[in-house]
Amino acid sequence: MLRELHITGLGVIQDVTLELAPGLNVLSGETGAGKTMVTEALALTLGQRARAHLIRSGAARASVQALFEVQGFDEWAEDGILVLARTLSAEGASSARAGGQLAPLATLAELGADLVEVHGQHQAQRLLSPGTHLAFLDRFAGPQHVAAVAGYRELHARRSRVRARLAELDQRDREREREKDLLAYQVREIEAVGLEPGEMAALSAEEGRLSHAERIREVLSEARDALGDGGSDAVAAAAGLVSEASSLDPDAEPLAARLRSLREELRDASAEVGARLERAELDPERLEAVRARLAAIRGLERKYGEGEDGILSFLAQAREGLESLDRAGQERQGLAQEAAQLDASAAAAAEGLTAARGLAAPALAGSLEAELHELGMEGAEVRLDLRPAPEPGPDGAETVELLLAGGAGQDPRPLAKVASGGELSRTMLACRTVLADLDRVPTLVFDEVDAGIGGRAGVAVGRRLARLAATRQVLVVTHLPQIACFADRHFRVTKEGGTASVAALDDRDRVQELSRMLSGMPTQEAAAHAGQLLEEAAREKAGR
Repeated sequence: MLRELHITGLGVIQDVTLELAPGLNVLSGETGAGKTMVTEALALTLGQRARAHLIRSGAARASVQALFEVQGFDEWAEDGILVLARTLSAEGASSARAGGQLAPLATLAELGADLVEVHGQHQAQRLLSPGTHLAFLDRFAGPQHVAAVAGYRELHARRSRVRARLAELDQRDREREREKDLLAYQVREIEAVGLEPGEMAALSAEEGRLSHAERIREVLSEARDALGDGGSDAVAAAAGLVSEASSLDPDAEPLAARLRSLREELRDASAEVGARLERAELDPERLEAVRARLAAIRGLERKYGEGEDGILSFLAQAREGLESLDRAGQERQGLAQEAAQLDASAAAAAEGLTAARGLAAPALAGSLEAELHELGMEGAEVRLDLRPAPEPGPDGAETVELLLAGGAGQDPRPLAKVASGGELSRTMLACRTVLADLDRVPTLVFDEVDAGIGGRAGVAVGRRLARLAATRQVLVVTHLPQIACFADRHFRVTKEGGTASVAALDDRDRVQELSRMLSGMPTQEAAAHAGQLLEEAAREKAGR
């Protein structure tokens, strides 16, 4: 709720603080005293654009601070207190603060939309938005219909997501085909080579052997000749002699064993040299094939990655990419089927909403008309105009607009074109009377709600404001005692020497103020009438 409003340097207000109460808060005073300036000030803290003439004559700046008791708003509130503030300078600059922090004006508007709703001459009216009319109609139609609206919105959101994904896939279709062609070519090129891990090292070694086969044969032939020129025989003879010596000197036996082993090693080495010499044949055709194979692999390496690992890793990624693109085609087919099913389901749900709204609209219009007649708009006519939307949207297949004829013989027209500030305030009051839980905004402000009415209609307006104030905080600017008598806290605005002041009234002061409002002066008869009004209002509030 709005706990406190502090205003300095604004219009006729030099320095004023209002401490508001829960329930119905009433501002009254002579015409021109500055009552409406209070609601103007509050609207500034809620993000309304400032007008240059609002700054008090001779003042360097104007400032307004609104202190709210809140739940939530954790980013801006501290210990359940949120302060919204505006400062205007005579030079035209302005600043906004939320919770003591500098903030854009849009932040104040966003926060304020959840805190206060202002209905008056200069404030933007939420009631003028057709989107509000549709939400009002849906809530009036009942909880089952509201649940059906929520179900339709979920269907529509799913349908929108599927359709968006389909459009994305279609848009990428040509690009996907080009990508598939490229990946398929790359896969074929790599697979055609038939690359095996470790193959390059083996081929490089083989190329080395083949390209140097002639020199290899040369040196192996010399080695074989060297071994065959008595080297092995000499070792064999030495082994025999040392063995003979070991029969005389046992310590020589290990040396004899080494020489015998060396003789065997030399025989094996000689045989292996011979075998290698046999294998080391010149093979130009094989050399050419090895070099061609290496060239093919190195060609892949330049395109796809370093070594076999790099090439094979690219191959795996390319295959995965192809599979993904193929899955995209399968995804599109599945999405197309899902979209068709969602289209049918959403169309059926939208048709149900249209039918329910068509039944509820006349009943809502009738209820609003009855309320407006009670509130002093006796010739008012209300109609809810349901028009098919160009295409179904998140709210259904139609738009809804509340049309109003303010008096007999007038054609119902959109509220923005026909309603005055007072008519809008009373229409909003009628809406809230017909549907008490229209929204969760905790503080409602009505300025001009009593314009052009009095007597019985004034009492009806007062009763409804008091009823509304049972669950909300309400601030109303009024000149009617029939409304003011229902106040839970009554403020009197007076002006002296061009400066306005605001005072909270006690019971005695309230009788005086209501007397003034009744007769223009505090006479004994007016005081008696004021007392009767207060007693009647108290009884009605006690019995609600």
